[in-house]
Amino acid sequence: MMDLIDRYISYIKDVRRYSDRTVSLYRHVLEDYVSRIHGTDKVSDNELAASMNPSEIRTYEVMMMDSGMSPRTVGLHLSALSGFCRFLVSKEILSSNPVKLVPKPKQQKRLPSFFRKEALEGYFEMTRETALDRDELEFFKNNHDTESGQEMYKRRLNRLIVSMLYGLGLRRSELIGMSISDVDSGRKVVKVRGKGDKMREIPLLDVLCEEISLYLEAVEAMCGGQRSLKEPLLVTHRGHRLYPVYVDKAVKSELGGVKGITGKKSPHVLRHSLATGLLDGDADLNSIKELLGHSSLAATQVYTHSSISRLKDIYKSAHPRAKNGGKNGD
Repeated sequence: MMDLIDRYISYIKDVRRYSDRTVSLYRHVLEDYVSRIHGTDKVSDNELAASMNPSEIRTYEVMMMDSGMSPRTVGLHLSALSGFCRFLVSKEILSSNPVKLVPKPKQQKRLPSFFRKEALEGYFEMTRETALDRDELEFFKNNHDTESGQEMYKRRLNRLIVSMLYGLGLRRSELIGMSISDVDSGRKVVKVRGKGDKMREIPLLDVLCEEISLYLEAVEAMCGGQRSLKEPLLVTHRGHRLYPVYVDKAVKSELGGVKGITGKKSPHVLRHSLATGLLDGDADLNSIKELLGHSSLAATQVYTHSSISRLKDIYKSAHPRAKNGGKNGD
Protein backbone atom coordinates (compact mmCIF):
# COMPACT_ATOMS: atom_id res chain seq x y z
CA MET A 1 0.00 0.00 0.00
CA MET A 2 1.34 3.42 -0.92
CA ASP A 3 2.17 5.93 1.79
CA LEU A 4 0.74 9.46 1.79
CA ILE A 5 3.58 10.99 -0.19
CA ASP A 6 3.40 8.31 -2.89
CA ARG A 7 -0.39 8.70 -3.08
CA TYR A 8 -0.04 12.45 -3.52
CA ILE A 9 2.69 12.12 -6.14
CA SER A 10 0.53 9.63 -8.05
CA TYR A 11 -2.39 12.09 -7.84
CA ILE A 12 -0.53 15.10 -9.26
CA LYS A 13 1.11 12.97 -11.95
CA ASP A 14 -1.82 10.87 -13.16
CA VAL A 15 -4.84 13.01 -12.30
CA ARG A 16 -3.60 16.59 -12.33
CA ARG A 17 -1.13 15.84 -15.14
CA TYR A 18 1.70 17.91 -13.70
CA SER A 19 4.93 17.91 -15.70
CA ASP A 20 7.67 15.43 -14.78
CA ARG A 21 9.82 18.32 -13.58
CA THR A 22 7.09 19.62 -11.24
CA VAL A 23 6.35 16.13 -9.92
CA SER A 24 10.06 15.62 -9.18
CA LEU A 25 10.23 19.00 -7.43
CA TYR A 26 7.20 18.27 -5.24
CA ARG A 27 8.59 14.89 -4.19
CA HIS A 28 11.92 16.49 -3.32
CA VAL A 29 10.18 19.12 -1.15
CA LEU A 30 8.17 16.54 0.78
CA GLU A 31 11.20 14.32 1.32
CA ASP A 32 13.21 17.36 2.42
CA TYR A 33 10.45 18.29 4.90
CA VAL A 34 10.48 14.81 6.41
CA SER A 35 14.26 14.84 6.68
CA ARG A 36 14.49 18.30 8.31
CA ILE A 37 11.50 18.06 10.66
CA HIS A 38 11.66 14.38 11.63
CA GLY A 39 15.39 13.81 11.27
CA THR A 40 14.87 10.64 9.26
CA ASP A 41 14.09 9.50 5.72
CA LYS A 42 10.92 7.61 6.66
CA VAL A 43 7.97 8.38 8.93
CA SER A 44 4.52 6.89 9.32
CA ASP A 45 1.52 8.52 7.67
CA ASN A 46 0.16 9.52 11.07
CA GLU A 47 3.44 11.17 12.09
CA LEU A 48 3.66 13.04 8.79
CA ALA A 49 0.08 14.27 8.98
CA ALA A 50 0.51 15.33 12.61
CA SER A 51 3.58 17.40 11.69
CA MET A 52 1.59 19.33 9.11
CA ASN A 53 0.78 22.19 11.46
CA PRO A 54 1.67 25.91 11.44
CA SER A 55 4.36 25.55 14.11
CA GLU A 56 6.31 22.79 12.33
CA ILE A 57 5.90 24.39 8.92
CA ARG A 58 7.17 27.70 10.28
CA THR A 59 10.15 25.82 11.75
CA TYR A 60 10.82 24.30 8.33
CA GLU A 61 10.67 27.76 6.76
CA VAL A 62 13.25 29.11 9.23
CA MET A 63 15.50 26.11 8.59
CA MET A 64 15.44 26.81 4.87
CA MET A 65 16.19 30.51 5.35
CA ASP A 66 19.04 29.70 7.72
CA SER A 67 20.53 27.31 5.17
CA GLY A 68 20.83 30.17 2.69
CA MET A 69 17.85 29.48 0.43
CA SER A 70 16.50 32.51 -1.37
CA PRO A 71 13.04 33.82 -0.41
CA ARG A 72 11.80 32.74 -3.84
CA THR A 73 12.96 29.14 -3.35
CA VAL A 74 11.50 29.05 0.16
CA GLY A 75 8.23 30.31 -1.26
CA LEU A 76 8.22 27.53 -3.86
CA HIS A 77 8.77 24.93 -1.13
CA LEU A 78 5.88 26.32 0.88
CA SER A 79 3.65 26.27 -2.20
CA ALA A 80 4.49 22.60 -2.72
CA LEU A 81 3.64 21.87 0.92
CA SER A 82 0.39 23.77 0.52
CA GLY A 83 -0.58 21.57 -2.41
CA PHE A 84 0.13 18.46 -0.32
CA CYS A 85 -1.95 19.82 2.57
CA ARG A 86 -4.87 20.58 0.24
CA PHE A 87 -4.70 16.95 -0.83
CA LEU A 88 -4.82 15.84 2.82
CA VAL A 89 -7.82 18.09 3.42
CA SER A 90 -9.61 16.53 0.44
CA LYS A 91 -8.98 13.10 1.97
CA GLU A 92 -10.27 14.36 5.36
CA ILE A 93 -6.89 13.70 6.95
CA LEU A 94 -6.52 17.39 7.82
CA SER A 95 -9.36 19.76 8.67
CA SER A 96 -7.70 22.79 7.08
CA ASN A 97 -4.56 23.86 5.24
CA PRO A 98 -1.95 24.94 7.85
CA VAL A 99 0.35 26.55 5.26
CA LYS A 100 -2.16 29.39 4.91
CA LEU A 101 -1.31 30.45 8.47
CA VAL A 102 2.43 30.67 7.77
CA PRO A 103 3.58 33.98 6.21
CA LYS A 104 5.85 33.55 3.21
CA PRO A 105 9.17 35.42 3.13
CA LYS A 106 9.05 38.71 1.29
CA GLN A 107 10.55 38.61 -2.18
CA GLN A 108 12.07 41.51 -4.02
CA LYS A 109 9.94 42.12 -7.09
CA ARG A 110 11.84 41.63 -10.31
CA LEU A 111 10.94 43.92 -13.16
CA PRO A 112 10.29 42.09 -16.42
CA SER A 113 13.08 42.24 -18.99
CA PHE A 114 12.28 43.47 -22.47
CA PHE A 115 13.92 44.26 -25.80
CA ARG A 116 13.84 47.73 -27.28
CA LYS A 117 11.45 48.19 -30.19
CA GLU A 118 14.21 49.56 -32.41
CA ALA A 119 16.39 46.47 -31.86
CA LEU A 120 13.55 44.09 -32.72
CA GLU A 121 12.63 46.11 -35.79
CA GLY A 122 16.25 45.72 -36.88
CA TYR A 123 15.98 41.95 -36.52
CA PHE A 124 12.73 41.74 -38.48
CA GLU A 125 14.12 43.89 -41.27
CA MET A 126 17.30 41.83 -41.41
CA THR A 127 15.37 38.54 -41.73
CA ARG A 128 12.50 39.80 -43.86
CA GLU A 129 13.52 37.91 -47.01
CA THR A 130 13.76 34.67 -45.03
CA ALA A 131 10.04 34.85 -44.27
CA LEU A 132 8.49 36.71 -47.19
CA ASP A 133 10.62 35.95 -50.28
CA ARG A 134 8.47 33.89 -52.66
CA ASP A 135 11.43 32.99 -54.87
CA GLU A 136 13.07 31.34 -51.88
CA LEU A 137 9.81 29.54 -51.12
CA GLU A 138 9.68 28.12 -54.66
CA PHE A 139 13.28 26.95 -54.32
CA PHE A 140 12.36 25.24 -51.06
CA LYS A 141 9.39 23.47 -52.64
CA ASN A 142 11.74 21.90 -55.19
CA ASN A 143 14.51 21.12 -52.70
CA HIS A 144 12.73 20.52 -49.39
CA ASP A 145 14.21 17.03 -48.98
CA THR A 146 17.81 18.24 -49.29
CA GLU A 147 20.10 19.46 -46.53
CA SER A 148 19.92 23.03 -47.84
CA GLY A 149 16.13 22.75 -47.99
CA GLN A 150 15.94 21.65 -44.36
CA GLU A 151 18.15 24.55 -43.32
CA MET A 152 15.94 26.95 -45.29
CA TYR A 153 12.83 25.56 -43.57
CA LYS A 154 14.45 25.88 -40.15
CA ARG A 155 15.27 29.56 -40.78
CA ARG A 156 11.70 30.24 -41.93
CA LEU A 157 10.23 28.41 -38.91
CA ASN A 158 12.54 30.10 -36.39
CA ARG A 159 11.72 33.55 -37.75
CA LEU A 160 7.98 32.77 -37.50
CA ILE A 161 8.43 31.60 -33.89
CA VAL A 162 9.91 34.98 -32.99
CA SER A 163 7.32 36.83 -35.08
CA MET A 164 4.38 35.15 -33.34
CA LEU A 165 5.77 35.34 -29.81
CA TYR A 166 6.41 39.05 -30.18
CA GLY A 167 3.64 39.96 -32.61
CA LEU A 168 0.91 38.24 -30.59
CA GLY A 169 2.38 38.32 -27.07
CA LEU A 170 2.02 34.55 -26.74
CA ARG A 171 3.20 32.33 -23.95
CA ARG A 172 5.47 29.53 -25.14
CA SER A 173 2.85 26.87 -24.32
CA GLU A 174 0.21 28.82 -26.25
CA LEU A 175 2.40 28.92 -29.35
CA ILE A 176 3.16 25.20 -29.18
CA GLY A 177 -0.51 24.31 -28.67
CA MET A 178 -1.86 26.19 -31.69
CA SER A 179 -3.52 24.27 -34.53
CA ILE A 180 -3.98 25.37 -38.14
CA SER A 181 -7.67 26.00 -37.45
CA ASP A 182 -6.74 28.62 -34.84
CA VAL A 183 -5.65 31.01 -37.61
CA ASP A 184 -8.54 32.83 -39.26
CA SER A 185 -6.89 34.64 -42.17
CA GLY A 186 -10.24 35.96 -43.40
CA ARG A 187 -10.98 37.82 -40.19
CA LYS A 188 -7.25 38.27 -39.51
CA VAL A 189 -7.36 36.94 -35.96
CA VAL A 190 -5.91 33.97 -34.13
CA LYS A 191 -7.63 31.98 -31.40
CA VAL A 192 -5.43 31.26 -28.40
CA ARG A 193 -6.08 28.83 -25.57
CA GLY A 194 -4.44 30.30 -22.48
CA LYS A 195 -4.15 29.37 -18.83
CA GLY A 196 -7.18 27.64 -17.39
CA ASP A 197 -8.32 26.77 -20.93
CA LYS A 198 -9.52 30.36 -21.39
CA MET A 199 -9.91 31.30 -25.05
CA ARG A 200 -9.10 34.71 -26.47
CA GLU A 201 -8.76 36.21 -29.93
CA ILE A 202 -5.79 38.32 -30.99
CA PRO A 203 -5.69 40.52 -34.13
CA LEU A 204 -3.24 39.54 -36.87
CA LEU A 205 -1.18 42.22 -38.57
CA ASP A 206 -1.10 41.93 -42.37
CA VAL A 207 2.62 41.13 -42.45
CA LEU A 208 2.27 38.34 -39.88
CA CYS A 209 -0.77 36.96 -41.67
CA GLU A 210 1.28 36.76 -44.88
CA GLU A 211 4.22 35.18 -43.08
CA ILE A 212 2.01 32.44 -41.63
CA SER A 213 0.44 31.79 -45.04
CA LEU A 214 3.81 31.40 -46.77
CA TYR A 215 5.06 29.18 -43.95
CA LEU A 216 2.05 26.88 -44.34
CA GLU A 217 2.86 26.54 -48.04
CA ALA A 218 6.34 25.41 -47.06
CA VAL A 219 4.98 22.85 -44.59
CA GLU A 220 2.60 21.41 -47.18
CA ALA A 221 5.46 21.00 -49.63
CA MET A 222 7.55 19.32 -46.96
CA CYS A 223 4.73 17.00 -45.82
CA GLY A 224 3.64 16.16 -49.34
CA GLY A 225 0.15 17.65 -49.37
CA GLN A 226 -2.48 19.66 -47.59
CA ARG A 227 -2.79 19.08 -43.87
CA SER A 228 -5.99 18.91 -41.83
CA LEU A 229 -7.08 21.90 -39.76
CA LYS A 230 -6.61 19.91 -36.55
CA GLU A 231 -2.88 19.46 -37.10
CA PRO A 232 -0.29 21.61 -35.30
CA LEU A 233 0.33 25.03 -36.81
CA LEU A 234 4.08 24.93 -36.27
CA VAL A 235 6.07 21.73 -36.79
CA THR A 236 9.67 20.58 -37.00
CA HIS A 237 11.13 19.57 -40.37
CA ARG A 238 10.03 16.02 -39.52
CA GLY A 239 6.44 17.18 -39.19
CA HIS A 240 6.21 16.88 -35.39
CA ARG A 241 4.64 19.45 -33.06
CA LEU A 242 7.15 21.83 -31.51
CA TYR A 243 8.33 21.30 -27.93
CA PRO A 244 9.55 23.80 -25.30
CA VAL A 245 13.30 23.29 -25.75
CA TYR A 246 12.97 23.73 -29.53
CA VAL A 247 11.22 27.08 -29.09
CA ASP A 248 13.78 28.26 -26.52
CA LYS A 249 16.69 27.36 -28.78
CA ALA A 250 15.03 29.01 -31.77
CA VAL A 251 14.65 32.32 -29.91
CA LYS A 252 18.26 32.24 -28.66
CA SER A 253 19.55 31.36 -32.11
CA GLU A 254 17.56 34.05 -33.90
CA LEU A 255 18.28 36.89 -31.49
CA GLY A 256 21.86 36.01 -30.63
CA GLY A 257 24.26 38.58 -32.04
CA VAL A 258 21.53 41.01 -33.11
CA LYS A 259 22.61 44.59 -32.45
CA GLY A 260 20.84 46.11 -29.45
CA ILE A 261 19.48 42.80 -28.14
CA THR A 262 21.28 41.83 -24.95
CA GLY A 263 20.53 39.87 -21.80
CA LYS A 264 18.31 36.83 -21.56
CA LYS A 265 16.72 35.79 -24.85
CA SER A 266 13.56 33.82 -24.16
CA PRO A 267 9.95 33.54 -25.35
CA HIS A 268 8.72 35.33 -22.24
CA VAL A 269 11.00 38.31 -22.80
CA LEU A 270 9.44 38.70 -26.26
CA ARG A 271 5.99 38.67 -24.62
CA HIS A 272 7.19 41.32 -22.16
CA SER A 273 8.57 43.35 -25.04
CA LEU A 274 5.20 43.52 -26.76
CA ALA A 275 3.45 44.56 -23.54
CA THR A 276 6.04 47.26 -22.96
CA GLY A 277 5.76 48.52 -26.53
CA LEU A 278 1.96 48.67 -26.35
CA LEU A 279 2.10 50.61 -23.12
CA ASP A 280 4.62 53.04 -24.55
CA GLY A 281 2.27 53.42 -27.52
CA ASP A 282 -0.50 54.61 -25.19
CA ALA A 283 -2.52 51.37 -25.15
CA ASP A 284 -4.58 51.17 -21.96
CA LEU A 285 -3.84 48.51 -19.37
CA ASN A 286 -7.19 46.77 -19.74
CA SER A 287 -6.62 46.23 -23.46
CA ILE A 288 -3.14 44.86 -22.81
CA LYS A 289 -4.57 42.61 -20.10
CA GLU A 290 -7.07 41.10 -22.55
CA LEU A 291 -4.47 40.64 -25.28
CA LEU A 292 -2.03 38.86 -22.96
CA GLY A 293 -4.71 36.74 -21.33
CA HIS A 294 -3.97 37.90 -17.79
CA SER A 295 -6.55 36.92 -15.18
CA SER A 296 -6.12 40.17 -13.25
CA LEU A 297 -5.01 43.71 -13.95
CA ALA A 298 -2.32 43.41 -11.28
CA ALA A 299 -0.38 41.01 -13.51
CA THR A 300 -0.39 43.59 -16.30
CA GLN A 301 0.62 46.54 -14.14
CA VAL A 302 4.21 45.30 -13.80
CA TYR A 303 4.83 46.62 -17.32
CA THR A 304 4.33 50.22 -16.26
CA HIS A 305 8.01 50.23 -15.23
CA SER A 306 9.04 50.67 -18.84
CA SER A 307 7.40 54.02 -19.29
CA ILE A 308 9.31 56.01 -16.67
CA SER A 309 11.59 57.59 -19.29
CA ARG A 310 8.57 58.58 -21.37
CA LEU A 311 6.90 59.90 -18.23
CA LYS A 312 9.95 62.07 -17.52
CA ASP A 313 9.76 63.56 -21.00
CA ILE A 314 6.06 64.33 -20.55
CA TYR A 315 6.81 65.80 -17.13
CA LYS A 316 9.51 68.09 -18.49
CA SER A 317 7.40 69.30 -21.39
CA ALA A 318 4.08 69.71 -19.55
CA HIS A 319 4.70 70.40 -15.87
CA PRO A 320 4.24 74.15 -15.16
CA ARG A 321 7.32 74.37 -12.97
CA ALA A 322 9.48 72.19 -15.21
CA LYS A 323 8.97 74.67 -18.08
CA ASN A 324 10.98 77.38 -16.38
CA GLY A 325 13.62 75.07 -15.02
CA GLY A 326 11.96 74.48 -11.67
CA LYS A 327 12.37 78.06 -10.45
CA ASN A 328 9.88 79.57 -8.02
CA GLY A 329 6.93 81.36 -9.57
CA ASP A 330 5.56 81.27 -13.10
